[in-house]
Amino acid sequence: MSQTEILSPAIETNGGTLRLPAGAVLKLESGATLAPLEIAYKTYGRLNADKSNAVLVCHALTGDQHAASVHPITGKPGWWSRVIGPGLPLDPDRYFIICSNVIGGCMGSTGPSSLDPATGHPYALTFPVITIADMVRAQAMLLDALGIETLFAAVGGSMGGMQVLQWAAAYPERLRSAVCIAAAARHSAQNIAFHEVGRQAIMADPDWRGGAYELAGVRPEKGLAVARMAAHITYLSEAALQRKFGRELQRDGLSWGFDAPDFQVESYLRHQGAAFVDRFDANSYLYITRALDYFDLAASHDGVLANAFKRARQVRFCVLSFSSDWLYSTAESRDVVRALNAAGCRASFVEIETDKGHDAFFLDEPVMQSALRGFFESQAQQWGLR
Repeated sequence: MSQTEILSPAIETNGGTLRLPAGAVLKLESGATLAPLEIAYKTYGRLNADKSNAVLVCHALTGDQHAASVHPITGKPGWWSRVIGPGLPLDPDRYFIICSNVIGGCMGSTGPSSLDPATGHPYALTFPVITIADMVRAQAMLLDALGIETLFAAVGGSMGGMQVLQWAAAYPERLRSAVCIAAAARHSAQNIAFHEVGRQAIMADPDWRGGAYELAGVRPEKGLAVARMAAHITYLSEAALQRKFGRELQRDGLSWGFDAPDFQVESYLRHQGAAFVDRFDANSYLYITRALDYFDLAASHDGVLANAFKRARQVRFCVLSFSSDWLYSTAESRDVVRALNAAGCRASFVEIETDKGHDAFFLDEPVMQSALRGFFESQAQQWGLR
């Protein structure tokens, strides 16, 4: 797979990180501003002559720009290598695929671990609170810098799907199609509750140091690991947990204690937590989960979700959900589809039967692959994309 970065000569880059020109300021929903601004991104394929084949892939909470390339920290394949690649639904031989690390992230885009130019120290908790709309606004600035006016498609799952919905509401004129997978138009009370458990775990870690742990040369690894463990439970279904682990023991006999995991599911969660702290920043976790909690697309449209999509009637939508996803349920996807229909938008909807839970969009799901392939192919034919 070819990987390129096609840039205007006026754009300063450094290893896949775009520094927006001096004077460029990102205005945030909170009323704060963010500058200077860096956006880390990866691209796959080549932009065609009329710039009509650009696809923006939006990542989930703990994702990053390495959607289809080896992760520089973990050494693992990209998180969507099952969807992006030769012969796959997003084929780089046909599309110019862009994936950027969201602002507030920790893989190169400006976030709480970035240096505050006013102090020379990491922002930590002085970093302004961000929202999904702010993330999308930064993505639009990246596309402006790349000289891309209109996207062939925006696609994403989970938090990425929320970004796609925000794109359709905020920039419908820049979007031909939108694919929202396993997402919702707002965060539920249950989801907010799980995030608060994770945030409190981080902030209760003695090494958090009020967010200034980098200056102290420590990291709240235990708290972040617990936050990841709690969240990871929501990404799986009860059926998937039972099928994978049941009540199987980690070793012969019980430990009759608490230091070592007795059950395989305990060992699995501890591994997930330990691996996560190697690649993610604790403060970024606080900020991004808060952005998710604040997301309510209808709130800024008189409380009516359909109003958010009134300007998006020319956009073709595809909404996918998974039957065993209890984090963002099929009912919530249906709410999005009903709002799209009420706004006069064209929308396809598929509920995919699976016991894999929310994380199914990362996994080998033939029905999802088929739905994506069919949708992108129909759109390519409509827009004369070869």
